[in-house]
Amino acid sequence: MIKDKKIAIIGLGYVGLPLAIEFGKKYLVVGFDINEARVKELSKGIDSTKEADMIAMNEAIMYYNVGKEKGLCFSCDTEDLSDCNIFIVTVPTPIDQFKAPDLNPLIKASEMLGKKLKKEDIVIYESTVYPGCTEEDCVPILEKFSGLKFNIDFFCGYSPERINPGDKVNTLTKIKKVTSGSTPEIATVVDDLYASIITAGTHKAPSLKVAEASKAIENAQRDVNISFVNELALIFERMGIDTTDVIEAAGTKWNFLKYRPGLVGGHCIGVDPYYLAHKAESLGYYPQVILSGRRVNDMMGMFVANKVVKLLINKGHKINQAKALILGITFKEDCPDIRNSKVIDIYKELVQFGMNVDVYDPHAGKHEVKDEYGIDLVDGLSSKYDAIILAVSHKEFLTLDYNQLSNGENAVLFDTKSFLDRSIVDARL
Repeated sequence: MIKDKKIAIIGLGYVGLPLAIEFGKKYLVVGFDINEARVKELSKGIDSTKEADMIAMNEAIMYYNVGKEKGLCFSCDTEDLSDCNIFIVTVPTPIDQFKAPDLNPLIKASEMLGKKLKKEDIVIYESTVYPGCTEEDCVPILEKFSGLKFNIDFFCGYSPERINPGDKVNTLTKIKKVTSGSTPEIATVVDDLYASIITAGTHKAPSLKVAEASKAIENAQRDVNISFVNELALIFERMGIDTTDVIEAAGTKWNFLKYRPGLVGGHCIGVDPYYLAHKAESLGYYPQVILSGRRVNDMMGMFVANKVVKLLINKGHKINQAKALILGITFKEDCPDIRNSKVIDIYKELVQFGMNVDVYDPHAGKHEVKDEYGIDLVDGLSSKYDAIILAVSHKEFLTLDYNQLSNGENAVLFDTKSFLDRSIVDARL
């Protein structure tokens, strides 16, 4: 349908940047972001998310600059979108303080694109949403600001992102991609487009809603499974038995799934189930399993903090003004992504107990953590602590001297990830 493709990627975060780089190897691509500092950073060949293939990115920039028929440029100027004919939206879709979907970034992106749309253009959404969001929320905005008619003058697609931040094995091109289009013909165009860069192959869903729903249930399923083992951890703690030991024993059966207890944060698993629940509730159904799983997972930070306080009391510590160290603030290991980190729940609970809490993370950006959570990360580890909580399993934490960090033999070491040698920890999830 579109012979000379020029693609605009809207949003240059963990999802958009890898996508822009891969498409830049075969097509002309404009990587667009409203964050001017981010655009300047990328234009200089720097990526603070550490997700980019820097060699491929710089090669794509070079191709664009020498006027080839492929390549990548970065921009925060909407005028640079004027001659693009395929727009791929990868902006964040968070939740608000009431756990309701926050579509503001998606709405603003749709308004901006509506002003740029031309006949025959295609807008593909990758942002995680509830089923029906593309057609019910985004399309009316595109029509309003463009003056064009959906499926007559312009078209839409939906292809849910499957980026796994920090994973250098299961990268963009190695993960099968779900695709869809607003008409059968457009579905084929969208599928062919992604198939040109995804070596793992594609799966063409029968509708936009099916593709949207597939993304929502991917993460809701994982969330529910983790909530089950988190609930087991709460039960087994009262029984005085180790959850990891139980899982290892049960895992000897061939069909047992060895999920581990832990903090469930991040941009997907801790957020997407609320999108699905929101849509269900709008249709008059109150989801039981999905939301009960969310409640269990959301309380784990408080559980860890209270367990640490109990351990300190049992060892004769005064809680008020006791010193605690939390190791890690990112939502997962060996990754700088701090979005929706549940480590903050441990921090807040310990502070409420009157403890002095330091947070150390060699991967997280100091300014980003301060802006997002109001926490000043410590630059190094030179103090001694009454309690140490390993919250994120960064590889650097394996080589720390915990005896040097502990304030005497009665210090408490709690391992939320079952990451450290169990002989040195007082308790673990």
